[in-house]
Amino acid sequence: MARILVTGGTGMVGSHLRELIPTADFVGSRDCDLRNFPEVDELLSKGWDRVIHLAARVGGILDNIESPAEFIEDNLLMNTNLIRAARIHGVPRLTAVLSTCIYPDTVNQYPMTEEMLHEGPPQSTNFAYATAKRAMAVQIDSYNRQYGLQYNYLIPSNLYGEHDSIDFKKSHFLTALIGKLVKAKTTEEGTVRLLGTGAPLRQFLYAGDLARILVEVVDRDLTDSFNVAAPGNLSIREVAVIAAEACGFDGLEIVFDNVSPDGQFRKDVSIERFKRLMPDFEFTPIELGIRRVFDSYLAAYNQ
Repeated sequence: MARILVTGGTGMVGSHLRELIPTADFVGSRDCDLRNFPEVDELLSKGWDRVIHLAARVGGILDNIESPAEFIEDNLLMNTNLIRAARIHGVPRLTAVLSTCIYPDTVNQYPMTEEMLHEGPPQSTNFAYATAKRAMAVQIDSYNRQYGLQYNYLIPSNLYGEHDSIDFKKSHFLTALIGKLVKAKTTEEGTVRLLGTGAPLRQFLYAGDLARILVEVVDRDLTDSFNVAAPGNLSIREVAVIAAEACGFDGLEIVFDNVSPDGQFRKDVSIERFKRLMPDFEFTPIELGIRRVFDSYLAAYNQ
């Protein structure tokens, strides 16, 4: 039986992977500080057949704006240490999970293909995090070229899932949105106040779907690097309306402040390469995924 190591094992995607690959070893920040090379070196010396690298320092727009030094330093250290140690100890397969925020802020045509990654700098609001994640793609490609390895990476769109943090500063957009919906409903305020204009376009991906895709990568020993996103490219305003309806809060008024930064206007990516590899994959409808997150949020909120 293959020995599989999963970093970020307590996170949103890692929690789903635990259900799908129960025989794998899952490590979180309490088990190993990936910023510390001696700890990583010891962890990777244990004869793994495959590493799935999910660990990252993540946060919302405001957190990224306030702490860019920590975001770039922590992520560069974690990624570099892990990939370096995997190569030193002869790990034959490594799959890392990046983010579509690594793509250029603006390009001449959409959706963006994998070949367009370096056609411009990332968006300014999470520039440090995106640069660290893009650097991991460069590191993996460079290791493959120089050392003849077959490491790869997946580039998912905006993730959401029921294992997300309920801390607004750390949570992904949809979890934070659901938190604001719940607050507006429980306080009977009747109005959900959101940042920005609501105009930016986003592709959303249920974390459980990404976990299933990672299992497919492992089972079929795929070594391609590719984008992952569910079909559709919705505005933030449209997503807010869908979320309110999915949670049974369709009577709430949704108001945007039209002052706070929107972040990247659009960053939709092509999934043609993914569809060639997994033509029969069925994504979770966003309404169903949001409802799962809502039920989980209520359970955590009421504890």
